[in-house]
Amino acid sequence: MSELDDVVAALRTAGCVYAEDEAALLIAAPGPLDELLARRIAGEPLEQVLGWAAFDGLRVKVQPGVFVPRRRSELLVRLAADGLSSNAVAIDLCCGSGALGAALLARVPGVELHACDVDLAAVRCARGNLPGAAVHVGDLWAALPDSVRGRADVVLANAPYVPTENVALMPSEARDHEPRTALDGGCDGLDVHRRIAADALTWLAPGGRLVIEVTPSQVAAAVEVFERAGLRAEVVTDDDLDATAMVGTAPAGSPRRSRHSPG
Repeated sequence: MSELDDVVAALRTAGCVYAEDEAALLIAAPGPLDELLARRIAGEPLEQVLGWAAFDGLRVKVQPGVFVPRRRSELLVRLAADGLSSNAVAIDLCCGSGALGAALLARVPGVELHACDVDLAAVRCARGNLPGAAVHVGDLWAALPDSVRGRADVVLANAPYVPTENVALMPSEARDHEPRTALDGGCDGLDVHRRIAADALTWLAPGGRLVIEVTPSQVAAAVEVFERAGLRAEVVTDDDLDATAMVGTAPAGSPRRSRHSPG
């Protein structure tokens, strides 16, 4: 048997569905093949083993312990980029590796991008993927500088939306190798969405948009969350990506200050 055949056989035994594709990537990757293969067989996500993930036409650096960007989140980037000018202000909340922000900058060069995450490993990774952006450490809006308040033309948020009781049902490569804070969305999966929406009008420019990922079963509740926060809610789906997104648009009038925000 060839080296490729051996690697494919080992991956198949470990239960990897796309063993042939993964084997080719592992063989081509830098580093000792036996170590890379052992990490993958042990359940580490392929992207963390390779050190990169394919996302919206880019190779995004992904470090161990950092949330792996999913292809369905490309819908958020496409929606955020639609009609966005090169001098716009954009925010990538819950940025993880910075994949969404990097893809947005690739689509709309020149955007003033601010990204943030509460996880230090994610922030370090994002800074590597977003060399021209400001990447902040902290919890949602509180991580951002006051200078951005009321100026954001678009906010992307791939916030955690898995209901707490369902986290244990996720594949082990996500459950055991990605931060819980990037997965667990609370009782119904929308706890972080509520916190984001509650202060969105404080940070969005008039007519600015909040774009956030949900599951189809969460749409009705998410629409209510957005509307209670004063946002005009729109649901967008993409069958090819198996993706559902909420777009919340701020009123065209002056931005308000939220009771949850300082000042």
